[in-house]
Amino acid sequence: MARDRPDLAPLIDQALLDPHQGRDAIESCCDQARHFGFAGVCVASRWLAVARERLGRDTKVKLIGVVAFPFGAVPSRIKQAEAEAAAEAGADELDMVPDFGALADGNGSAVYDEIGSIVALGLPVKVILEAGRLGPEALQLLVEASIDAGAAFLKTGSGFGPAASVEQVSLLRELARGRAGIKASGGISGLEQAFALVEAGASRLGTSRGVALIEALRRPPARPGAGGVPA
Repeated sequence: MARDRPDLAPLIDQALLDPHQGRDAIESCCDQARHFGFAGVCVASRWLAVARERLGRDTKVKLIGVVAFPFGAVPSRIKQAEAEAAAEAGADELDMVPDFGALADGNGSAVYDEIGSIVALGLPVKVILEAGRLGPEALQLLVEASIDAGAAFLKTGSGFGPAASVEQVSLLRELARGRAGIKASGGISGLEQAFALVEAGASRLGTSRGVALIEALRRPPARPGAGGVPA
């Protein structure tokens, strides 16, 4: 029963990455994150300064900037510049998209170097793996390069690919062997799905539906005879 389960709010990175949203939506997202006690707010680098101002500094809510989102297909120097700008704008964490082209060529050193240079900025880095699109060898190579470079989290995907699955999270937990956290992201829309991902090993959930999830979780159960089904 939902009311017997722990609160998901401290695990949620509330994402607002729709490029057609403006300042009002960003500020509302930050207000919601503070109100519900989310782990973080994830926004494009374009909006980090606005989000930092709205969140303030006296909050446990992490401000997360994305780097080379969503495809990662830009030169490493551009990623580095965006990551540095994100840090200057007040980001607490970075979710970066690696060089999938280098990965496709089997160039693990290039992937490692790119991630490592961003990790060196001193902020926790989550590497967006797009696990649902990679074969076993490529995924293992990316996981090892990410962890060796100092990534704090392995993130299942950007949300622009296949939805996060229990199978993906379980596999990443197995590959990580406790060396990095797991963030499930993409297509998380229901409580049962969210709890299943956490049970599989996710310690962060990236979603744009955090408010709906928490409202559903905290909704009082329906009274018998009231026409509803107990939660």
